[in-house]
Amino acid sequence: MTNVAEETGGLTIRPMDQFIVQPLFGGDVVNWYTPTNVTLWLALTVIAISLVMVMGSKGRAIVPTRAQSIGEVMYGFIYKMIEDVTGKEGLRYFPYVMTLFTFILFANFLGLLPFAFTTTSHIAVTAVLALAVFITVTVLGFVLNGTAFLKMFWISSAPLALRPVLALIELISYFVRPLSHSIRLAGNMMAGHAVVKVFAGFAGAMGAAAFAPVLAVVAIYGLEVLVAAIQAYVFTILTCVYLKDALHPHH
Repeated sequence: MTNVAEETGGLTIRPMDQFIVQPLFGGDVVNWYTPTNVTLWLALTVIAISLVMVMGSKGRAIVPTRAQSIGEVMYGFIYKMIEDVTGKEGLRYFPYVMTLFTFILFANFLGLLPFAFTTTSHIAVTAVLALAVFITVTVLGFVLNGTAFLKMFWISSAPLALRPVLALIELISYFVRPLSHSIRLAGNMMAGHAVVKVFAGFAGAMGAAAFAPVLAVVAIYGLEVLVAAIQAYVFTILTCVYLKDALHPHH
């Protein structure tokens, strides 16, 4: 990624440097098999999820531990979301949706740690997640409904003359889904972290007079915590909406 610098009165701030993919063991060349900071933090995300959802809940205590409570709250939250959006038929896909939610949520929160790398700020990561949802939902739609799945593009309630135009619009919007699905998550995470970096740069340059920038960093960081949770929720609920289209294309 190209370095982006903002220069103001001799002060150089590079808010985009934090998103540069770098090999873990030196060098400048990144191949598909090269361990990088991205793969490191992806692995740490999986480890964190395992610690909370597997190790933290393995005792199944009547009085739950903190880790078990977190797991139970997330389980109930996603279960209810799927049931409300897709109906009972969608609950069989709960493991997939739950995995998506926990991965994005943990990746977003780990990216807020000092010196961490936010994997969900990279379109290469979010695009894979979005394409997986798109392909899964499309295949599922045809497997469950056959050619009747195409009815979702044909607006039978509209005037006959408008139906072909609306069908084309619906078809285009359908294939744009993975693009908007991935850019929304990556763009929000990247923008917030870049703004925090800019204000942190001003705070570091101003020294003892950095009261205002420090307050701004604290406020934006608090907002970023909220955004990290909201973006995981938005990605997941959109997945449920797309899943509903595959289960009920005539709706």
